Amino acid sequence: MKAIVADYKGLGAALEDLCAFLEGLPEAVVFDSKLVAMELLSNVLQHGGGRATFSYVREGNEIKMSVRGERDFRPPEHPILVPQSAERGRGLYIVDRLVSRRFYSPEEGTVVILKVE
Repeated sequence: MKAIVADYKGLGAALEDLCAFLEGLPEAVVFDSKLVAMELLSNVLQHGGGRATFSYVREGNEIKMSVRGERDFRPPEHPILVPQSAERGRGLYIVDRLVSRRFYSPEEGTVVILKVE
């Protein structure tokens, strides 16, 4: 499992590292993985103290990503649907549509599982 500590300035480097890890996978998998990672990291950086530990690993046909902030930030289990005109608040909704599973672990923080197909 690869782990990266990032703040807002290190967000780009964390995503570049993820892209290198995903090289050779279908373009749709890479796009979805980057989008999920960006949403999770943005959420934790905003609500979890400004620094995050971002981890990922490929296990068979799945990519497991986890993100944990400096403060214990637990996102809602079910995202609230915001109006389409809202400028914010869609991140977890998007994440939940792209991953096969999302859950919270006290040790790992927010964890998601993406299928590699």
